[in-house]
Amino acid sequence: MYRKVLVAASVVALVSAPAFAATQYWVEKDSTTKKCSVVSTKPDGKKMIDAGTKAYASQANAEKALKMLKDCK
Repeated sequence: MYRKVLVAASVVALVSAPAFAATQYWVEKDSTTKKCSVVSTKPDGKKMIDAGTKAYASQANAEKALKMLKDCK
């Protein structure tokens, strides 16, 4: 009985984990136009380059970083 409950709880936790994942934001720089923007997907490193050094928890923090990064001025 306990084993079934434990297995069921584990399955529910694994399936619902992505729903609780926090959205992250990155500052990316287009390698051809050299313009920066804030995106919610990690840059691919080819056409879009990560201009910052980390992911940001909110879009407001990413936009603040975009204004401060010397590569984006």
